[in-house]
Amino acid sequence: MRNCPGRYILAGAPSSLQPDDLVPGVTLREYRVQSAPDAVVVARFDGGGIISYRKPGGLYLHTLNTSEGLERKLQQLGISVSD
Repeated sequence: MRNCPGRYILAGAPSSLQPDDLVPGVTLREYRVQSAPDAVVVARFDGGGIISYRKPGGLYLHTLNTSEGLERKLQQLGISVSD
């Protein structure tokens, strides 16, 4: 993502792929935060994680994140890194 080191967006977004389609078997956590108009779905794994935004109609906007990019964006969204 431009001007956002450590964060990458899935080309052709939004997508009908669900977060667990991208990373099978990973634990997903869903959040509703004031700073995002859509539900935020987070999957953490070694080296980073995925932040997906569930859009109306069931489509998702997926972002792949390095560890640093993930933590920075979660803090920006107001999601506690200990969650």
